[in-house]
Amino acid sequence: MRRFDAIVIGGGAAGVMAAGVAAGAGYSVLLCEKMEKPQRKVRITGKGRCNLTNMRSGTEFLNHVHESPEFVAAALRSFSNKDAYAFFERIGVPLAVERGDRVFPVSGKAWDVAEAHIRWCRDRGAVIECGVRVVEICAEHGHVTGVVVENRRGESERIIAARVILATGGVSYPATGSTGDGYVLAHRLGHTIVEVRPSLTPLVTNMSGVRALKGLSLRNIAASLRVDGKIVSREFGEMEFTPYVAGPIILRMSRIAVDALIDERRVDIVIDLKPALSEKQLQNRLVREWNALGRNVDRKSLLRKLLPAQLLPVFESRLPVRSDRRFLCEEQECSQIIRLLKEFVLPIDDYRPFEEAIVTAGGISTDEIDPLTMQSRCVGGLYFAGEVIDIDADTGGYNLQLAYSTGYLAGTLKV
Repeated sequence: MRRFDAIVIGGGAAGVMAAGVAAGAGYSVLLCEKMEKPQRKVRITGKGRCNLTNMRSGTEFLNHVHESPEFVAAALRSFSNKDAYAFFERIGVPLAVERGDRVFPVSGKAWDVAEAHIRWCRDRGAVIECGVRVVEICAEHGHVTGVVVENRRGESERIIAARVILATGGVSYPATGSTGDGYVLAHRLGHTIVEVRPSLTPLVTNMSGVRALKGLSLRNIAASLRVDGKIVSREFGEMEFTPYVAGPIILRMSRIAVDALIDERRVDIVIDLKPALSEKQLQNRLVREWNALGRNVDRKSLLRKLLPAQLLPVFESRLPVRSDRRFLCEEQECSQIIRLLKEFVLPIDDYRPFEEAIVTAGGISTDEIDPLTMQSRCVGGLYFAGEVIDIDADTGGYNLQLAYSTGYLAGTLKV
C-alpha cells in the first residue's frame, strides 16, 4: 500500500499550486488528476490567452470578490497578485499588464502558463498521476487517513496519507473535468454545500429580433442591471450578442442576474448606447445630422449616423411608426429617439448553463473552513483550495488569482 505525506485531488490551477508548495516544503506529495493532463481549464481560459491575475490593489481587488471577500483576505496576503506575477516570470513565463490591470503571458498562450506551472510542480518533487479519479476520502476518528482511487480500467487502490487537499474545481466547463466530484466527497465527510449555480455566464433574452443581432458587439456603452425595476449594478465597456447576451460587462453582472432569475424576479439590462453624450448633446447631434443630410431625410438614414446598421431594425421597431418614414426633427420624435438611445431595455428571461459559465458560484461553505490555513473545521488533515470553495469573483483575472492564493495557503499544510 502506497503512502504519501499529502494527497492533492485535482490538477487545476489551485491543485498544482498546492502540490508544488507542499512538495517544496519537504512533504511527499501525490497529485491525482482524473483527466488525461492537468490544467485543462487553464489552457482555455481567457479565450486561450490566460488572464492569470489582476494587478489592482488589495482593497480594490477584494471589491471584485462576490462571496466572503474577508474569507480570502489571508490567502491573498500569503500569495498576492504581485507574488503571482513574480512567480510566473521566475518559472519562465514573461508577463504583460493590459487594460484593466489584467495580466497575460507575453506569448498570448494559456498553454505556456499551464505547462510552466506543471513543470515547476514536478521539479519540486510532486508526483502527478493522470487518469486517476478519487472516489473516496477516508477518515477515522475525525481525521483523514487517505483516499481510494480508481483508474480508467476500473481498478481501485487505497493510498495512505494524513493530509488531503481537495481542489477539484466547480461544475463550470465540465468538459475540462469540473463535474462536481469534490462536492460529493466533502459532503460525505459532513461539509455543507452552498447551492451551486453558474456565474460569469451569458444571459438569455427572448426580445423580438434578437437573433438578427448575432455577432454584434457594442463598445463603450454603459449597462445597468435592473431587478424588479430597481438598478442593482452598473458597468461600462463592451457587450456582444452571440446570440445570447454576453461580453465582459454582461458577465460581470450575470451573477446577480442569475440569483434574481432563480428567485423568479423580473430582470432587465438597460443599455445607454451613448453614455458620453447628455440628452442635450444628443438633441444637438440630431439637429446637426438632420441639417447635414437634408430636411427630407428618412429616419433610418439619420439613425445610421448614430448606430450600427445591425441594430437599426430592432431599434427602429421600438419607435412609433411613421407613414412617410421621414424625420421631421420634431421635439416629440427627438425625445423618443434620445430616450431609446439612453435606455435601450433588454428583458432577461434566462441564463446559460454550466457548460458555458466561466466559474461556479456556491460550493463548500466557507463557515466550515479556517481562512488562515484552508483546513476543514469538520475533519482534521483535510484542506480545500480553489473553485470547489464557495468563492467566486468578477472576470478579469480575479478567479485564477483566488485559485493560486488558496492553493498556495492550503499547500503550506498549516494546522
